[in-house]
Amino acid sequence: MRHAHGLLLSIDVGERTATTEPIDDVLTEFIGGRGLNTRLAYDRIPFDVDPLGPENRLYLSTGPMQYSRTSYTGRMAATAVSPLTNGICSSNAGGFLSRNFTGAGYAAVEIVGQSDGLLAIHVREADEDGTPNVTFEPVPDLAEAETSAVSEYLGEEHDLEPENVACIGPAGEHEVRFASIMTSDTRAFGRGGLGAVLGSKGVKALTFAGDADPGIDIEWPGDAGEVHREAATSDHIMKRQGTTSVTELANAVEALPSYYFSERSFEGAEGISGDRVEEKKYKKGTCSQCAFACKLPTRDEATGIETEGPEFETVMAFGSNAGIDDIVDVMGANELCDELGMDTISCGDVVSMYLAAEDEFGNATLVHSLVEQIAYREGVGDKLAEGVHRAHEEFGVDDWTVKGLAFSGHDGRQLNGQGLAFATSNRGADHMYGEFYPYEYPLVGKEDALDPHGLEGKPPKLVAKENRNAVLDSAVVCKFSRGTVTDDRLARLLDTDYDTLLEMGARVVELERAFNNARGFDRGDDSLPYEIDGFEDALSEYYSIRGWNDDGTVPGYEKADVPAVSGD
Repeated sequence: MRHAHGLLLSIDVGERTATTEPIDDVLTEFIGGRGLNTRLAYDRIPFDVDPLGPENRLYLSTGPMQYSRTSYTGRMAATAVSPLTNGICSSNAGGFLSRNFTGAGYAAVEIVGQSDGLLAIHVREADEDGTPNVTFEPVPDLAEAETSAVSEYLGEEHDLEPENVACIGPAGEHEVRFASIMTSDTRAFGRGGLGAVLGSKGVKALTFAGDADPGIDIEWPGDAGEVHREAATSDHIMKRQGTTSVTELANAVEALPSYYFSERSFEGAEGISGDRVEEKKYKKGTCSQCAFACKLPTRDEATGIETEGPEFETVMAFGSNAGIDDIVDVMGANELCDELGMDTISCGDVVSMYLAAEDEFGNATLVHSLVEQIAYREGVGDKLAEGVHRAHEEFGVDDWTVKGLAFSGHDGRQLNGQGLAFATSNRGADHMYGEFYPYEYPLVGKEDALDPHGLEGKPPKLVAKENRNAVLDSAVVCKFSRGTVTDDRLARLLDTDYDTLLEMGARVVELERAFNNARGFDRGDDSLPYEIDGFEDALSEYYSIRGWNDDGTVPGYEKADVPAVSGD
């Protein structure tokens, strides 16, 4: 089975040390990316760790596909214990960082400890004798600097491009629980608050560069070229509208959360649709080596707002869920989140929660003000920075989260299989973990489409989908490769058979679950704020297929006395 190569670089930011160790056994079993990160986290992070404490560890890694030049491979993975959900959380980001990270020569980088001052950490390929080349630069002048300002500084002082950089904005420094790690200025390790983890460690930026050779001679199968060619020649609507191409479909089938989840369709959907985004797109955008080019550089000439996106989930969170029907207003919120370093889904949902409490739906001026207040923890923003789960009671509204993670779009009350996927996801209410919604809109061919209503027959398909996504996140391959990187192609690219890959994916999911079990998570956390007929039976079937206990725990793992999601 093809896998990433290299050492683990462990950086202690408190001690200002950098050491390496071999991890060949873990790489052989878990490929790279999310799988590698999960195994390392399980072995090296204490189960009772404070997510914002020095003993939490943040892992960054790529996979074997970053050695290739084929499309859909411009991504990498980040993993830590989430300050938002209190469980293990992996997030991945696109852009151009992955090849620069690979060039530094490490299979994975681990950040541990806590600095007494704000740092930029520069990682370069090791010296000839193998000594790590890591520099710790105090950057007090970058305190509360926005993403683009960090890039500008690193460009002027170190001749680096935004694609060499992973950084946090003011939100990460203020430990906003859904702060992102930003790269290439506009790409985010978004879900789970990993930016707050870096902020708690006093790390403003990490940079990677080098020309390290992994020391392996890979003969890629012809599939790599075919994937790249098909990505280049495809006439897919996502090349024009990104994920916002689904907005009006979601609205038509009543799967578009609106007015803080009180409704499932939005009368103003046309104003925030894919057509409106396409009108604002002024050039092509892509990730490293990818010919699919589905990114959305957008500009509004009248206001001067320039951003990348918004994608569908941002349109939902800051558009329909906030009662806002002007794409320019959503673009403005998107730009603020990128500059300040916050996940647009969690931020948009908690802002929408506040609008519901204050009867202020549609107030774009207030929305933009709240985004800034959250990033700096000013005024009401201090409470909203804790996220929906911790704040909802104070504002007298319902808790629209799973495991403390705010909901993305593709409403499970209409797309019932996606509802089950939200509940079982070890990450929380995230659409890409199980990614079941394409079968239920449907966004797939008739032969694969499923009735959106009901759960009969869906747990086995959900298990297989979660396992496959764990493989993609370990390889690392973009999930928008659906239909191009087929099961057979994926197996050939990774030099094994498909069943072996799914078995590896299942181990990743199980390790995540076991880690969360050790922190107190069980069946009670696989719950939804709404009812779906047959849900409990389907959940038990899901556990049975995975070989887990009916209480949602993995056999043989002991639980610690740690609450699943802290309300403090």
